[in-house]
Amino acid sequence: MQKWPVVLVFIVAYQSLAEELKTISESDNIHKRAKRDWIWNQMHITEEQTASLPHYVGKITSNSINSNAKYVLQGEYANTIFRVDEHSGDVYAFERLDREKKADYELTALLLDRNTSRTLEPPSKFVIKVYDINDNSPVFEQKVFEGSVQEMSPVGTLALKVLATDADDPTVAGFGLVTYQILGGGSHFKISDDGTISTAVNNLDREKQSKYKFIVMAKDSPKHEEGLTSTTTVIITVTDINDNLPTFTQNQFTFDVPENARVDSEVGRLKVQDIDEPEQNNKTKYSFIKGEFRDTFSVVTSAATNEGILILRKSLDFESNTKYRFDIEVTDPTIDLQFLKQGGPRSIASVIVNVLDVDEPPIFSKPSYYFEVKENVPLGTFIGPVSARDPDAAKRNVGYLIRRPIEKGPIEVTKTNGNIVNTGTLDRETSAWHNLTIAAYEIYQNPPMTESHVQVSIKVLDVNDNAPEFAELYEPKVCENAPEGMVISQISAVDKDEMTPETRFTYYLDTERSNFTLQDNHDNTAKVIVKYGGFKQEVSKVHYLPIVISDNGSPPLSSTNTLTIGICTCNEEGEHTFCEVAFKQTGISIHALVAILVCILTILIITLLIVLRRRYKKDVNILGKNVAEIHEQLVAYDEEGGGEMDTNSYDVSVLNSVQRNITKSRPDMGPEPCLYAQVQKPSRNGEMAIMIEVKKDEADNDRDGLPYDTLHIYGYEGSESIVESLSSLESGSSDSEIDYDVLNEWGPRFKMLADLYGLDQNAEDLLF
Repeated sequence: MQKWPVVLVFIVAYQSLAEELKTISESDNIHKRAKRDWIWNQMHITEEQTASLPHYVGKITSNSINSNAKYVLQGEYANTIFRVDEHSGDVYAFERLDREKKADYELTALLLDRNTSRTLEPPSKFVIKVYDINDNSPVFEQKVFEGSVQEMSPVGTLALKVLATDADDPTVAGFGLVTYQILGGGSHFKISDDGTISTAVNNLDREKQSKYKFIVMAKDSPKHEEGLTSTTTVIITVTDINDNLPTFTQNQFTFDVPENARVDSEVGRLKVQDIDEPEQNNKTKYSFIKGEFRDTFSVVTSAATNEGILILRKSLDFESNTKYRFDIEVTDPTIDLQFLKQGGPRSIASVIVNVLDVDEPPIFSKPSYYFEVKENVPLGTFIGPVSARDPDAAKRNVGYLIRRPIEKGPIEVTKTNGNIVNTGTLDRETSAWHNLTIAAYEIYQNPPMTESHVQVSIKVLDVNDNAPEFAELYEPKVCENAPEGMVISQISAVDKDEMTPETRFTYYLDTERSNFTLQDNHDNTAKVIVKYGGFKQEVSKVHYLPIVISDNGSPPLSSTNTLTIGICTCNEEGEHTFCEVAFKQTGISIHALVAILVCILTILIITLLIVLRRRYKKDVNILGKNVAEIHEQLVAYDEEGGGEMDTNSYDVSVLNSVQRNITKSRPDMGPEPCLYAQVQKPSRNGEMAIMIEVKKDEADNDRDGLPYDTLHIYGYEGSESIVESLSSLESGSSDSEIDYDVLNEWGPRFKMLADLYGLDQNAEDLLF
């Protein structure tokens, strides 16, 4: 590091006055002092000194110095970085200084009385300036600079600008001045003193080299070889221009396409190569130059791949043409010809399209058919033919059928020849048009696999087969006192047949014996006029006027229509005050009335059956209760038993004879289901406790029993009873075949038992 010595010369020019100002007079209180000045030059110190601290800066002095005076420094950095010798005025720096951190320091010099600290001289400010040395290298703003330039740009085209800064003082020996230099790999570019990098050649080719990377060095102190340096990396991208034509990847393209390929479908793709960037070559154009097939094929450019998409624009026919051959040229109309480098400006490829044969459906001779036929023609009348042929070389026979009929109509097509005939009556008033879809297929296919369709429209022509009738339901009314010649109504007619402007209707009365007359208006309407007048409601409340309406068709048809005219009582203004109109005919046919009656009768019969069935079920439930369950009910009656008296009066052994001797077979009755568990007597008679334990165990082990606690009641007479058990728990099942009707023969004492256990005859009839 080079050091620049600084000679600091401090000359204190002291201008002394003869003496200090003395007090002139006490009354004036004015002190006068001789003028004195601080004298020194500006102080300097070199930064980054390597000598030991402190470093001498300079000397301050005053002409007022005496033995009791001392020098003092004041300021931000006084007595820290800078200190002064109070006797000599020498200023020292006690820290190494860095000009890049602070270039100058401002201090204040004072001269004080050592004893009283009184200022002997006014304070004086001075500056210590730090001299610069070349201790900082240039610094680039970025580690890597990136720029771009278009290929084939002229010399001097700006690519980018780099910048490095130096913290040193540029005014001192050029320490802060920076110059630039390209180091290696930058022969295609040059750099100026301000860091601007531009092209040095005019033939940059992106297709040969798209990026350039090199080093740029920055150096300070351009006038000294020992200046400090730094480097950075520069990357320059060469951008593309459209300077290359697209070329086909092969000389010939071959495609196979079936003859039934859909129009506007893709046949194939012509692959091209363009070394320019995709965004530069997306305007590729394909042109037919040989072979007149522009109406059959076209080529569109794919925006994504730049390929040529061959599109079918016309239906193919293997039987007409099996192969197409043509040439296509690829060009780029947006290319800049001044930069075109290739020698041949054209790229041409041959294209071959082979048409594949497929089994095509038949082809109709017309795209649609239209026929006319008169209504009411005989069945089997020929209406018109449809015709189709097999376009394939096999020339197979063609069959015909009607497709998608809503319902079977009165028109059919002959399968073998396509003739359309009527199989039902054609009525124009019911359906004036018949639109059919007829399919043609090859007969050898069963069922048809491929077929074609055609629309057939058949118009049914009108014939005069309907007589005219009233246009609406007329209900005119006439006053009893209506005068002669009064118009009471105007009527018109309609015809279900086709009405044309030439259609005319004629009106006349069916009888002359009427109190009304008709007047034809000759515009297909007529007026009903009172002929004599003098109507009476007492004589007739309604007049029926038969009117004949005829048309001018061929042949002419007519019909008689009855006009119902009501007779009304009117006031003086002719307003109807009372009209008694006869009941209108409902218009319901006899068949409809019969159908309604049959429906009503059917509903009544079904309702009756439902009621009877419910009643029958109710009776059966009651009977079942009497037979199987009523003996479990508690029956209370007022007759008190006789106890032993009954036993002595009657032989109770007779009751046992019901089981042993008085049983009748009932083959027509099945066993009644047991509603309760049968009582099983314990093996030891007379032991009630044992019987209870046995029944408890049965209840505990009965899986069909209720899941909750229930009360079981058992009747047990005991082993000493001669009549054994009379409990009804056993009689419901084991004794189901016993005939208890015999109880009716035992007298009134057993009447209650006979009613409980005997079978009523009516109940028996209900059961069976």
